[in-house]
Order: sequence, then structure tokens, then C-alpha cells
Amino acid sequence: MDDDRTELPDGIEQGKRLVRAGGGAGVSLGDRLLGRLYRFAWRTPFHALKLRGRHPLKLMTVPADPIAGDERAAFALASGELAWMGERIGIEDGWQTAPLGENLAIRAHGFATLRDLALLPDRAEATKLAETLVRQWLSVHGESITEPAWRPEIAARRVFFWAAYAPLILSSTDLVYRSAVLNHLARVARHLDRTADRSPVGTQRIIAWCGVIASGLLIAGNEPRRLFGEAGLEKALAGGLFGDGGIPSRSPENLLNLVDVLAMLGKVYEARKMVAPEIVGEAADRATCAVLGVTLGDGGLSSWQGGMPVSAARVQAVTRAASPKGRPLRQAREWGYQRLNAGDTVIICDAAPPPLSSLTGLGCASTLAFEMSDGTQRLVVNCGGARSGVLTGRKELVEGLRTSAAHSTLILADSNSTALQGSGQLGKGVAEVEIERMNGDGSSRIEASHDGYARRFGFVHRRTMALSSDGREVRGEDTLLPHGKAKKTKAAAYAVRFHLAPQVEASSTADGMGALLRLGAGPLWQFRTRGGALSIEESLWISPDGIPQSTTQLVIQGEAAAGGAAIGWVFKRAG
Repeated sequence: MDDDRTELPDGIEQGKRLVRAGGGAGVSLGDRLLGRLYRFAWRTPFHALKLRGRHPLKLMTVPADPIAGDERAAFALASGELAWMGERIGIEDGWQTAPLGENLAIRAHGFATLRDLALLPDRAEATKLAETLVRQWLSVHGESITEPAWRPEIAARRVFFWAAYAPLILSSTDLVYRSAVLNHLARVARHLDRTADRSPVGTQRIIAWCGVIASGLLIAGNEPRRLFGEAGLEKALAGGLFGDGGIPSRSPENLLNLVDVLAMLGKVYEARKMVAPEIVGEAADRATCAVLGVTLGDGGLSSWQGGMPVSAARVQAVTRAASPKGRPLRQAREWGYQRLNAGDTVIICDAAPPPLSSLTGLGCASTLAFEMSDGTQRLVVNCGGARSGVLTGRKELVEGLRTSAAHSTLILADSNSTALQGSGQLGKGVAEVEIERMNGDGSSRIEASHDGYARRFGFVHRRTMALSSDGREVRGEDTLLPHGKAKKTKAAAYAVRFHLAPQVEASSTADGMGALLRLGAGPLWQFRTRGGALSIEESLWISPDGIPQSTTQLVIQGEAAAGGAAIGWVFKRAG
């Protein structure tokens, strides 16, 4: 429903609109079986035979890597460990069968570790270690096509990093080793030709096609592959990157990784003294503005769909490399995030249904949750981090981080607004979100509702938030409205949760209806509520390093009668 809308100079549309979850409820049995068949086919001798071909003698060019590495990861490598986002494992173990978390697997098998090694002050040490890493990896995975090492988007990353850091890994006088490296790049190119379009829709498929293009630009005699890749990328972007720059998985962390690869692809074209197709720069620009739109005042990402609050340094390094022409996106019509900012206050709100099960794993029931910061201090957060590699094997905690209760929103009858399935997929729940946004005189107001509890409990959850023009006050109300067609049987308990950042100290007021919130050495905020009983309870937050940190949460509890309930609350800056 798009009515009474006026386009504002800043690109924000006022008025109501309806956002519906698209497609079906999940991955069909046929799709799952087909996906397994494809992955099985990669490991067969028949597929390996298709990867044979001419050995390139050299690369056409050495593209620059526009993004700096991580010093801590570099020194960990020098000490014999793969380390990323709190996860650590011995290098040799990492190349064998040790289970890696998703982020570390992408970084290790994709060889972004070379980006880190380039920061070591001793060039000779960096070169020796880089060559050792590549030799060890080739000895385990060079001929054997396995998961996750040969997953298309990870193999594509390997093309970019091996090319960008060719001076580190190809300085050896060992001609057999050099030939093995170049031959592997050629085999990866053939692998991507056959698998890119079978990758999941969204970032994985887009990155895989970027790898096809890069292979066509880097290996002599591959002009047809470049053209084939550009056509595939255009199609992948059309189906996997929204008009507002968002992606189907709705994960800011995933989108940041896509911006990283698009920026590197631009450098490959530049190294060949070629102009990249317009779709590459345009996609990078849209995606970067969407990423910046979900950053908080400290410059780091807010935590959505299992992603971690990636540090400001990492976000800045990647987004600068993409050289965006636009500004942070404030209203994502398809991606679903709303950004409110005034004064020093920034609020990011999830105003859309969760991603489709067919497009994500470990999706979260986070509809109408929000995060909030004052300057560089985070105040209200989500627990986040369900994809943290540190949590590998801790199934109960991972599942807990996906729940509605792990997000700063209202929870009815201790249930999720969208069902979570043990397979990591999402079930039934929120199908529609209606949103109205109003802006004027520097203030912003959002009113949004979802139907996730309508069928089961007979209530629609509506959340209203208004940010004052000076950013010093946030007024909100959570309302449970009877749903006309549903039968209401009995009263349902509710809890409105506001998870607080670890540095926030919370103390109850004497009347029990409020709390004082001190942001470390920063300002004091006052919280007040009406409509329920307020308590301060334990919580946790997954840090940018992927480590669980103890914190607290404000919880307003009560019972919604058949006629509904209204819970008002306000955050007000006192300092």
C-alpha cells in the first residue's frame, strides 16, 4: 500500500506502505536435493576432468588490493595461527578437517590472510610465510575439490587474493610450485564457469560471478570468459541486489563482504587499463550506501540476521575502497531497515519481515527491533552474532541468539514473531509489515506493525518511535491490537526487551517505573515506562571479535487482555 507519499529532498518518503515477505516459506525438498547433487558432483572425478586445460605461464596483471589487512591477524599468522573474529586455530589444522566458523573459513580458504601478511614489517618473513601457506593449502585442497574450500564464492575470493598478492606467493624460483599456483587459478576459473550460477541467490552468486570476470581478466586468452562473466554478473545482480542496495539475506555483514569483492573487481579492471561495466560501480555504490545506512554512531555495523557488529575500522576500510557517491541510506524500501538520526543519536530499526528461508541460514526473528547509539557510545543493542565462529558447537546459544527475545523488541507469550527451525531455517510468522514514516523540522517518527502473532494469539504488534529534532529524546509505544479474524482465547503475557550495550550501567529508580543509564564515562540517559512492570535482567552481547560479553537488559512485563495492551516508554538524555 503506497499512498499519500511525497518524495523529500533527502530521499525519504512520507506516508504508509506495506511490505510483504516474498515467495514461499522455505527451501523445497527438490531444491535441497538439487543443491546436494550439485555439491556432490563437484567432488566426482568427472567434474575434476572438466577442470583440466592449458596451464597459464603468468598472470596478465597484478591488481592492487584497495583494502588494508588486520595487524592482529597478521601477527597471529606469524605465530602459526589462523585468527579472525575471536576464532583461532593452528594453520596446519585449518587446512585439514578441523571445523571452521563461517567467517574464518571464508577468510582462510579465500586467502584474505594474504592481506594481513602484507602488513608484516619484514617483507622476507611475509613472503616466506605466504608461500608456506599456499604450499600447505595446495597439498591438501589443490586437487581434492572439497567444501568449503571450493565453494564458488570462496574459490572466487582466492582468485582475487592470489592475484593481488602474486609478488608474495610467486616470488619463488621453484618452477614446479609456481606452475601449481597458476594451474590452480586456471582450474578455479573452469570450476566457476560451471558452478557460479548454481550458487545461492544473493551475495554468494554475485561474488562467484565476480570471480569468473576476474579470471577472464587475469589469465591470458580469456576474453570470452570475461564477457560470459559480465553477462552472468548482470543477471546475478538483478536477482540478488535490491534497488536500494540491500540483499535478500538482510545481513549487513554479508553485504559488507560483497562491497569488499566489488571494490577488488574494480581494481582488476583498473590494472588491465579497462573501464569496468557501469553495473559494477553502480552496484558497489548502492551496496555501500546501504551498508553505511546500518552503521551506528561508532561507525560499526549494527547487529542483524546473525551478523556481528563489525568494527568501524573494517567498515571504513571497505566502504572507502568502494568510493561511494551517495550518503548513508536512511530508508531502505526493499532491504527493510530504517535509519533515524538527529543530534548525536542514531537509531536503526528492522521494519520488514525476516529473509526467506530459501535465501538464508540462521535467520533471526527480529522484526520491529531497534539499536540505538549516542555519539560513539552504543546504548540499545541486539544480542547478535549467531554466526560467530566462536560459538561453533554451542547449538543452544546459537539458537537463542536467533530468537525475538534476543532482540530489542516486544515478545508475546514467550514466542518468536517468526518460527525458528532446528535446521537453521525460518518457519511461519511475520508475512506483512505496514510502515508509516513522518519527518519534519528535524524530527522523525516511525509507526510500524507486523502480523507475526496474529494467527496464533490474535494480536498485531505495532511499534511507534519518535526521535526529537535535537536527538535527546526517543518516545516509543508498543501496542498489541486485536486481530479481527482471529479467535482470542485468553490473556497473553508480553515482555518488551531493551538489551543494553556492555558499557551501559543501569540502575532502577525508586518508584520502579524507570532506570538511570550511564554510558561509561559518557552522558546519563533516563528511561521511563508505563503499562507494565520494569525489571533489569542479565543479557549478553556478541562483540566485533565474536566473543559473548555479559550485559543487562531492561524488561517491561505485563499481560495483554482480549482487548489488547499499550506499553509506553521514553529514553531521555539527561547530560
